[in-house]
Amino acid sequence: MTFYRTHRRPSRPGRGFTLIELLVVIAIIAVLIALLLPAVQSAREAARRSQCTNNMKQLALALHNYHSTHDTFPMIYPARSTADKALRNSWGCWSAQSMLLGYLEQQQVYNALNFAIVNRDTGAGSAVQFTGISTRIAGFLCPSSPLPLGNMESGRPNTGNNYFASTGASIDFTEYAGGPPNGIFRMVGAAEFGWMAAGTPIGIRDTTDGTSNTIAFGEWRTGDGDAAKLSIPQDIISRISWPGSGAQMNMPLGAAQFNQWIALCAGAAPGSTAGAEPWRTNYSGLGSDWDQGMYGHTMGNTLLAPNPKYPNCRSCTWDGDLDCPGMYTLSSFHPGGCNVAMVDGSVRFLKQSTATTVIWALGTRAGGEVISADAY
Repeated sequence: MTFYRTHRRPSRPGRGFTLIELLVVIAIIAVLIALLLPAVQSAREAARRSQCTNNMKQLALALHNYHSTHDTFPMIYPARSTADKALRNSWGCWSAQSMLLGYLEQQQVYNALNFAIVNRDTGAGSAVQFTGISTRIAGFLCPSSPLPLGNMESGRPNTGNNYFASTGASIDFTEYAGGPPNGIFRMVGAAEFGWMAAGTPIGIRDTTDGTSNTIAFGEWRTGDGDAAKLSIPQDIISRISWPGSGAQMNMPLGAAQFNQWIALCAGAAPGSTAGAEPWRTNYSGLGSDWDQGMYGHTMGNTLLAPNPKYPNCRSCTWDGDLDCPGMYTLSSFHPGGCNVAMVDGSVRFLKQSTATTVIWALGTRAGGEVISADAY
């Protein structure tokens, strides 16, 4: 019997990548990621901007539903202190946004509020409002803007508000100095205020420039809550006195004074964060809440194109909140501009290259300006 021996060749291990080949593959992957990342970020921002547009659309529709019910737009309304029954003309007033809650599917929040009592100052009875005003309303927040930092009087986080009720191209929001402002929102008070007449709310009948040519709500970035860091344009520089008369607080009448004033604000901005208490000269709480009827909280103006090189500015020479004339204008984290809701219910994207005079014209309700559609 013959036996045959089978010879097997020793097996070789499988060939792997060389270091150079591995580096080449990693480099290719890195290049692909670098190419795709801007597209992904752009797609995400497009989705956020679309949600922001929808939020403003719902706000504008709520405004019209309110008008259909009351034959007027909601204004900023004073409320009383439970301590002395006095009517407060600034601190603790109610915003136009709070009046619209029932038309924004927030009836339960609306029902939790007592509009006869102030929403600030626990000594004046504001504690009864804490449950309602501490509710964060998604429809008031642009997803492109970070949430505000800091806490409310209740100790609960600030709720935030990215959509301001426009007082128009006006520094003032009451009849205190040179008002009333020329937009569709303003403070209306009672005859018991020596500096402010009772006032009449504004309606579509008063918007003679046309509802499609008048801004109702504008967008702004919420403040970062850090007074020790300068953030332009959302930070508010304080103690810069208005150089003109009260009548010149409305544009375009006060154009020369306005240009002088914003230059003073810009000049003071770099030093506004210095000192042991920088909050006295640099307020960083823009858009901190939706309930407080005051400039910088829920009211703003259309004085400059979106995302300007100038900071916001407060004309009061005393410390405190934002209950005084000033600039609280348009801004956003959207590239190239911001959204605005017009009185007719439409939402437009306002380019940051828009001329200042066009911004003023869009803010005024009865200025008689003629605006071309390609001007913004």
